[in-house]
Amino acid sequence: MIRRVTVPALFPPPAYSHASVVEAGTGLAFLAGAVPLTADGELVGPGDPVLQAEQVIANLSEQLRAVGSDLEHVVVTEVYVVADEPATLSAVWEVVEASGLSRGPHSSTLLGVSCLGYTGQLVEITATAVVP
Repeated sequence: MIRRVTVPALFPPPAYSHASVVEAGTGLAFLAGAVPLTADGELVGPGDPVLQAEQVIANLSEQLRAVGSDLEHVVVTEVYVVADEPATLSAVWEVVEASGLSRGPHSSTLLGVSCLGYTGQLVEITATAVVP
């Protein structure tokens, strides 16, 4: 169903693959960005990108569950972090690695950005997943 590829001619990626191939006819879910808000709309972890990343992963898990998938079936993510230094990006990436997304491992892009959609928001993750 999912073939994950790490390209031998490229630098080995930490806990993600260079590409993910999904067979034709397989159901795919394209998820909107998961954000660090509770079901009541409260921001989790103001000023703390690690706490926000944990909430984002929890919310992403709920999105996946709602469409009949899970973290293990994610084929690609884009991880957005309000940050201007690699240490902050690395701290958020550690949460992503610990979440189960790296079991695949999925294909991913990690980006430092200047701002996100909600006041105080520091992390957002978009994803595409196979629906088994």
